[in-house]
Amino acid sequence: MLLVLSEDHKEHLSFLQKVDLTVVGEFGRIALEFLKRGTSPKIYEGASRKLCVPVEMVQHGVEGLMFLLTESSKYTISEVDFMESVLVLGFGEDLNNILSQLYLQHRSQIRSILSQLPSTLPIYHSLEWRLDIQLASRSVRQQVVPILMMHLLMTRGNDGSSSMILQTDLSTLLHLISTLETALAAMKTNHARRILRNIK
Repeated sequence: MLLVLSEDHKEHLSFLQKVDLTVVGEFGRIALEFLKRGTSPKIYEGASRKLCVPVEMVQHGVEGLMFLLTESSKYTISEVDFMESVLVLGFGEDLNNILSQLYLQHRSQIRSILSQLPSTLPIYHSLEWRLDIQLASRSVRQQVVPILMMHLLMTRGNDGSSSMILQTDLSTLLHLISTLETALAAMKTNHARRILRNIK
């Protein structure tokens, strides 16, 4: 899976080309600290004085780097996909390698931090299913009509839980599985990767 970065994020990350590679590593450390403890304007001001650039530029650079690392960690993309995702930024090989090292070293830590953040989206809790088969009816004495019933239970933070009852016939379920498997296979092709890389 490739990340699709907006023009704003590309612009924010372009600042990393203008600084020394050691500064990029420091920005990575600051981004991780901000994920744990929140942002601090004093750190932005101190970095902007050292680099002789506006505070907003430093802030955008750190936030852009934080977005890149969190999105990559959220989807647990591979090292190859990460490198292909940052190719669109036009960075040099050294800078790409530093970003890749930052991601690989800290992705499990970032995922742990993200899992502790409160989420407004429902989270899968459990799934119960039952297969009902109709063997006959008044008009047709011999038939086999399978119907799959599913009870999906989801939690939403501290707000409790919600559930859904879903029902489908076997042919629709098989079609759905086939369509999803085809879509997943298509996303792994080189053609799809090139298209995702060039989407703006």
